[in-house]
Amino acid sequence: MAIDRDMRLLARSSKACQRLMTIPGVGQLTALAFVATIDTPERFRRSRDVGAYLGLVPRRFQSGEIDYVGSISKCGDRRVRTLLYEAANVMLTRYRGALALKEWALGIARRSMMRKARVALARRLAIIMHAMLRHGSTFQAA
Repeated sequence: MAIDRDMRLLARSSKACQRLMTIPGVGQLTALAFVATIDTPERFRRSRDVGAYLGLVPRRFQSGEIDYVGSISKCGDRRVRTLLYEAANVMLTRYRGALALKEWALGIARRSMMRKARVALARRLAIIMHAMLRHGSTFQAA
């Protein structure tokens, strides 16, 4: 009980966490874990690099003419990767509002499978969250 109360107090006192919690599906725990993992957003040159840092990009095997794209690399913080995956799942399954991100991920699910759509949306959420931390903006649904 005390941990939950402390977590809520930390999330409420942090402006960065409050901004990140404006994204549908991102709660207190996800926001706190992401802020703690990224620490200073300026250490990444581009927001796209955050997906690779968290292990949300495909693993590639290349040799000569062979080019095999495997599953995600699973580098980086496992807990943040799991929390982003759960936030993507909440956005896809429980959020009722219309979002361009949600439609984009559902298009991937129609072409492939829901699991790939969740991973792709988790990577996109990491990119958006990093950009929000870097620029100090709030989430704007398109």
